[in-house]
Amino acid sequence: MLLTLTTTHRPATDLGHLLVKHPDRVQSFDLPAGTAHVLYPEADEARCTAALLVEVDPLKLGNGRRRQAATQDSFTLGQYVNDRPYAASSLLSSALAKVFRSALRGESRDRPELAATAIPLEVRVPVLRCRGGADLAMRVFGPLGWAVAATPIPLDEAYPEWGDSRYVDLTLTGTLRLADALNHLYVLLPVLDDAKHYWVAPDEVDKLLRAGAGWLADHPERGLITRRYLAHRRALAGTALARLAELRLTDEPAADDSVEGGPATGDGAGSEAPRASLAVRRREAVLAALHASGASRVLDLGCGGGALLAALVADRRFTEVVGTDVSSQALTLAARRLRLDRLPERQRDRIRLWQSALTYRDDRLRGYDAAVLMEVVEHLDPPRLPALEDAVFGHARPGTVVVTTPNVEYNVRYEGLGAGRFRHADHRFEWTRAEFAAWVDRVATTHGYTATISGIGDHDPEVGAPTQLAVLTSTETSTRTEETTR
Repeated sequence: MLLTLTTTHRPATDLGHLLVKHPDRVQSFDLPAGTAHVLYPEADEARCTAALLVEVDPLKLGNGRRRQAATQDSFTLGQYVNDRPYAASSLLSSALAKVFRSALRGESRDRPELAATAIPLEVRVPVLRCRGGADLAMRVFGPLGWAVAATPIPLDEAYPEWGDSRYVDLTLTGTLRLADALNHLYVLLPVLDDAKHYWVAPDEVDKLLRAGAGWLADHPERGLITRRYLAHRRALAGTALARLAELRLTDEPAADDSVEGGPATGDGAGSEAPRASLAVRRREAVLAALHASGASRVLDLGCGGGALLAALVADRRFTEVVGTDVSSQALTLAARRLRLDRLPERQRDRIRLWQSALTYRDDRLRGYDAAVLMEVVEHLDPPRLPALEDAVFGHARPGTVVVTTPNVEYNVRYEGLGAGRFRHADHRFEWTRAEFAAWVDRVATTHGYTATISGIGDHDPEVGAPTQLAVLTSTETSTRTEETTR
């Protein structure tokens, strides 16, 4: 079985540093079911490809109790005559974990900054057993930022009337951290295979949550992914889903994504890139606003479980990232999501997690280039908003403040969200576009900011976009920028 990983990041040969595998050598590793080889078919400044080739020994694979999990191969001869040596499966996932261990953790002694940076990547698995077909491959990889080309492989090209086999030729293209890409593959290859080659024990729950940190809790197919990864063991899947629910309690509200975060449409062959969930588009819009402001030291106020923090930390333009939340549990979850205990010291020094209430002045928050209030203000009782305004805009006074909040007018487009209901049980209010504009204008006028307002998500001509975005810029910052430009 084969997997190739290609980058055009320059110099592309830095991929060897990230994978800790030298492009000039073929390296081999013993596996319980065979041997893994890492080699580089191409390696120059412009383009570098690393190939992971796994040779499965049917005799090794047939021995022992590992075969208990693969019930469809449970007949005697099937233990030795099957598709495991040729089609990517959970065996390839296990090889990834052993061969690229440090890369999966996001660690690189030689290139720590690059390990934390999103780079252009192309992953190809030419033969992947995919129970659910090309459409399922689109549904599980698409929401993670990948452009997915999943081409069904015919049973026999000479007899097209026989139809397609249960295998696909999978190509993923995107700009992601290498660690994120490898963790996606580690989890989702056995999910698509849906037949693990080893017995699933309770410690698999921790493995799943560790590899799924930062993306699985918000994935629209998290239920299917969890059940399949844990080999449909109901008790283990229930435990994993409950722990994922804890992450979501202190993260972004689920109902925001119930429409836009559904399964992507398409023909399954990758002709059209899947639409990202509203949560992903929201984070992208916030990051774009921060980039436009030129900020390098950023506050994530009310950071929750750390979804935005992870994106900020992955972007090396931000030299200092601070997450604050009133909940100590939320900060613990954020630390777990960021894997603070595993980050290289240089990366860890960029990050601060502070317990702080946004309705009280906090001197630690003064002097930052920008602050983000992403899906935060609607969680406060309206009488407490003036205290937040004073603490953030009056006392902390960051150069730029980015605010997002739901557009209540859009709620009619969500099925099952009846009149008068909010998108999340903890919301104290949700503003119309006019109400949000009035609040932004009053805050800007009172505290010396200029403001622009836009929408995030698909715009509906009648009710607008699902999320509202305001970027408030201090007039002092604007003046300094104009003077620098002159």
